[in-house]
Amino acid sequence: MSATRREFLVAAAASAITMPAAFAQSKKTPIGLELYSVRSALAADPTGTVKKVAAMGYQVVEFFSPYYTWTMDQAKDMKKLLDDLGIVCHSTHNNLPSFQAANLQKTIDLNHAIGGKFVVLASSIRSTNPDDWKKLAVETLGPALETLRAAGLRGGYHNHQAEFVSTNGGPRPIEVIAANTPKDFMLQFDVGTCVEVGGDPVAWVNANPGRINSLHLKDWNKERGYRVLFGEGAVPWKAVLTAAEKTGGAEYFLIEQEGSDYSEFDTAQRCLDAYRKMTT
Repeated sequence: MSATRREFLVAAAASAITMPAAFAQSKKTPIGLELYSVRSALAADPTGTVKKVAAMGYQVVEFFSPYYTWTMDQAKDMKKLLDDLGIVCHSTHNNLPSFQAANLQKTIDLNHAIGGKFVVLASSIRSTNPDDWKKLAVETLGPALETLRAAGLRGGYHNHQAEFVSTNGGPRPIEVIAANTPKDFMLQFDVGTCVEVGGDPVAWVNANPGRINSLHLKDWNKERGYRVLFGEGAVPWKAVLTAAEKTGGAEYFLIEQEGSDYSEFDTAQRCLDAYRKMTT
């Protein structure tokens, strides 16, 4: 005899209560790894490295500038690998030439091939003059963003320490970039570098609703710098993650580690374990 609708709903409710923790976690913001964290392994064996990262439980990967040397066939092979593993690449880190008109079509083609959504500028100018930062936003990023948008991609900017330091008593470079780029331009937030130079990470997220679409979960403290693992430094992570999800428009998080007392893969696993413990 078939179950009544009431019996079905009762059974469904009971199964929801006892659902596995892994399924419950999948409903949260996806957690990924910036592959700079395993850069030595990636250089030696890209396929094997991505497989190991997926096996740890990471849901997203972010490739950094060496991907730009790939052929289209290599990019398509990597996309197939990602699909086979059930993980995604939402964004890539790029140098300034990738945003210049002469190179932009290659940037678009490669990011399309690997299934990317955001093309992020992660290596930028060095200047204490706010006019230089405005020029970057208006004359380089602006035209590139129009081309990216027409191709179904979005642009983004990844900060380091310098962008959160006042320019000769004036606005911080990151504020200049935010003010001179459109609202669909992602402000990818590297949290640890903001904290190192005295910035308030929660205030920054709240000041830019809907634009903090991804964050680099890099920790830091005065004693050990960036060698501390996620959750062991000075960043107020629970407040940051809450603001990112509630206000910032976070679509995914990325663990990033510049180094530690452990191997690259051990470090990546320990950071993921710490993140899961904090967020479950």
